[in-house]
Amino acid sequence: MQAGEIGPEVRSGMVGGVRCPWCSVDDDRVVDSRLADEGVAIRRRRECLGCGRRFTTFERVEELPLWVVKRSGEREPFDRSKVVEGVRAACKNRPVSEAQFVDLAQAVEDTLRVTTAEPTSQQVGLAVLEQLKALDDVAYVRFASVYKGFEDLGDFEREMGLLTKTTEPKRRS
Repeated sequence: MQAGEIGPEVRSGMVGGVRCPWCSVDDDRVVDSRLADEGVAIRRRRECLGCGRRFTTFERVEELPLWVVKRSGEREPFDRSKVVEGVRAACKNRPVSEAQFVDLAQAVEDTLRVTTAEPTSQQVGLAVLEQLKALDDVAYVRFASVYKGFEDLGDFEREMGLLTKTTEPKRRS
């Protein structure tokens, strides 16, 4: 259904089960139906057949929960705020905005959802590193030092070598 198109429930006038917020009657008809939130939801304008008032409902697909499998084998729900906090710590005093933290965490979740319903904590960390690499080199190295458990200067040097190696184009002789 395209934005502005009227679905079969609107043409037939038969939609029920949504309670009116004013009179609590669950008998209504859909007056208008269109796509919302860039196609992620359907916005429906309804008219209560009890009191005649109009109200709006949104219909969305319910996402399945994403479970992270920790090193101990324990499972816990994916928590986007944990990603944001970890990235915020790595980006301290760096020119990265709050919106970029949120976008990065969403990109990590989207990447993991495409891959599996139960990513390991290692997959989460690698997905964060991949996103940070594109966002800020210093924050990437900071996050990598904690995530990968750097113990000495050699670990930092090796990671910097990997970072610069992947970002510089190969030169032909």
